[in-house]
Amino acid sequence: MIVFDRLWKIMSERGISTYDLREKSGIDSKTVRRLRANDNVETKTLNKLCIALSCKLEDIAEFKEEKK
Repeated sequence: MIVFDRLWKIMSERGISTYDLREKSGIDSKTVRRLRANDNVETKTLNKLCIALSCKLEDIAEFKEEKK
């Protein structure tokens, strides 16, 4: 499972709100909800986030094995 805990951490560290993130990256509030729920997002969304935050993908997302 891909989780976005690192995204929220980097935003907090940099003082970036979800509003700021939406404005900088061009994503909508529905996409922010999907990220919060660790739901599926498109790779172009991940690209927009990395550009807006000047970071690498591994700075905002990570793979965690699902517990069975």
